[in-house]
Amino acid sequence: MAGLTASIGIFLSSKKKKRMQVFAELYEFNEQLILNIKFSRNSLSSVASKFKFVPDILKGEKLLEGTDGDIISDYVYNLGKSDAISQIDYLSEKKAVLSKCKDESFDDYKKYSSLYIKVFFMLGILLAVLLA
Repeated sequence: MAGLTASIGIFLSSKKKKRMQVFAELYEFNEQLILNIKFSRNSLSSVASKFKFVPDILKGEKLLEGTDGDIISDYVYNLGKSDAISQIDYLSEKKAVLSKCKDESFDDYKKYSSLYIKVFFMLGILLAVLLA
């Protein structure tokens, strides 16, 4: 019983984990893109190929919902739409937004993921005791 309810907690915490991973990757992609534009000038897809979620984001898939999805859509919409200097300025501007989202999502994951698992595990133990 406790294992079943703990698995529900794990399922609920997986959304927090995905959000954390997406923003961490997007922040790192932004850093790589700035360096790429300054020095090597590789294609956008070659820079994105090193990441798990970024190629899907660039294809237009919605990995996150709500304001997180809007932040990502806004970020992707303006990629590659201007010259290199303007693009570096844009990416440097978005760096602060992505850093804030990355830190916020990491804190949420750290706080809530273990909480969900512990609460649902304890709920399973309580149900087992009540049913016994």
